[in-house]
Amino acid sequence: MYSLSYKSDQFDQCGENIKMEQSECDDILDDWFIESLKTYKDLHVYQLEHPTQVIEWTSGRTICVAGYNSSKIEILELRLPLKLFADENKGLCPERDFKVVHGGFTEGPIRCLRHIPGTRCAVTNDGQSSDLQVWDLGGDDSDVIRRTGSIRGRTGPSETGSRIAARVSSPPEVLHGALSSSVQLTQLESGNSIYKLETESADVLSSLQFLNDTEFLAGCRNGSIYIADTRTPAVPQASPAPASSAGPVLWWTDASGPRASSGSVVRVSSSGQAVVSDLRNLDGAVCRAQLDVQTGHCKLDNVRVSWSPTLDDCISVSGFDGVVQIYSTALWSTELQKAQPMFQHRGHAVSSQADGGAPVSVTSHVWHAERPHTLLSAASDGSVHVWDWVDPDGSPAE
Repeated sequence: MYSLSYKSDQFDQCGENIKMEQSECDDILDDWFIESLKTYKDLHVYQLEHPTQVIEWTSGRTICVAGYNSSKIEILELRLPLKLFADENKGLCPERDFKVVHGGFTEGPIRCLRHIPGTRCAVTNDGQSSDLQVWDLGGDDSDVIRRTGSIRGRTGPSETGSRIAARVSSPPEVLHGALSSSVQLTQLESGNSIYKLETESADVLSSLQFLNDTEFLAGCRNGSIYIADTRTPAVPQASPAPASSAGPVLWWTDASGPRASSGSVVRVSSSGQAVVSDLRNLDGAVCRAQLDVQTGHCKLDNVRVSWSPTLDDCISVSGFDGVVQIYSTALWSTELQKAQPMFQHRGHAVSSQADGGAPVSVTSHVWHAERPHTLLSAASDGSVHVWDWVDPDGSPAE
């Protein structure tokens, strides 16, 4: 069953039966609404007071978001609409909106946030230095998110801030760094550094992620990649940036799925080129494509590329404009050719056009770890969407 609920000033007229007054919505929004009845299984919208660049899962049904551009910055844990998870009789489910379950305030912006798996703890970075802030996300006895400590980085002020990665460990540990030469693994409880990535280069990081319990990937903005093992101080495996005909470009990187150590890496450039490589041969290209993105509107801090955790050969891209695009890399070849997305979420862009506001940019998006076609996205107007898209062949996702 398709369901659509809105919680924002411009959509206050939408009720249980999704009624819209023609006089209050222009043709752009109306056309997209009719189209969305066929292209989404579910779509829910929430309006934050201030926009966020972080969407981090804290459980299968809750996310953490935080502001970055105001004097009063909130950090919130939101529960997704229960109607999204109803298997049958969705219309009878009374919970159609996001709900704030824990919240707090921070003195500075939050540009990066990671939940520590297996705990009620999160680590953040302000995008201005390499230092981290540690947070208690609250529990059943408290709805307050509070700061409990900090972790010193290996570098001073930074134009991009630190990247953060975490995985299940005991005691809890966090991998972090602003540059390839400043990556370290730190124990949260003691604050002790138990591993440092040893490399002579000092490339600005665009991504940092664990491939398995011990190996991690550090993707750099210049397109180079390092793969290292926290159990050994050995020199990391390094790969240079892919060749680009567009001149100097910046790159964003993601490795595929929970079996990433035997999987693939995708690199997307500021010129819209995507290159997929095998983790066992990073210097080669399994396939490549020129994406259908608006490179002239690219906001460097907003660009995201992510492999689907459940769908084979499927990536999502956002941050070039107000849409989230989903591509099937199975259709690509080793020759650079233009690629069209198999699906686009245009809700953020369409709603801003209908409201007469300035064009919005998608600031972040994430896949649900278990629901194949469910994603969340946030935009510069403060909107947060959770959507379950329908396969291009017209069949809804299970």
